[in-house]
Amino acid sequence: MFTQASILVVLLGVAVSMPSDLYSPAPRQSGGYSQDQPIPYNFQYGVRDEYAGTDFSQNEESDGNSVSGTYTVQLPDGRKQTVTYTADDYGGYVADVQYYGEAQYPQEYGPPITFKPQAYGSQPSYQAPQPSYQPPQPSYL
Repeated sequence: MFTQASILVVLLGVAVSMPSDLYSPAPRQSGGYSQDQPIPYNFQYGVRDEYAGTDFSQNEESDGNSVSGTYTVQLPDGRKQTVTYTADDYGGYVADVQYYGEAQYPQEYGPPITFKPQAYGSQPSYQAPQPSYQPPQPSYL
C-alpha cells in the first residue's frame, strides 16, 4: 500500500512539473504579400573642397519605373570623370562614361638620399655597482 501511494505521488509530481507550453513554430501570418509601388524621387548633392582636392557631385531622379542620373568625380590624375546613366527593368543599367582634361602625373624624383650609419664602440654609461654593506662577521669566534 505504501509503495503504491509513493509511486502515485511521484507520478503526480512528474505530471505537475512538466511544462504546459511545449515548443511549437510561430504561427503563420495569413494574408497575401503586397509590394508597394515605387515612389518617384529626385535628389542631388555635391562637394567641392579645393584645399583637399575633393570634387564630386551626383543628381538622380526616378519616375517610379526608371532611374536616370549623372555623377561627376575628380580623379587623382587630374581628369574629371562624368557618368550619365539610366536603369530600368527592361534595359538594365546603361552608363555613358566620359573623361575631361588630360591626365597629369607627378614629376619623378631621383633615388632617395640615404646616409650610411657611423660605427662607434659601445661604452658603459655607468660604473659597476659596489657593495654597500659589510659582510656579517661570524659570531662563533
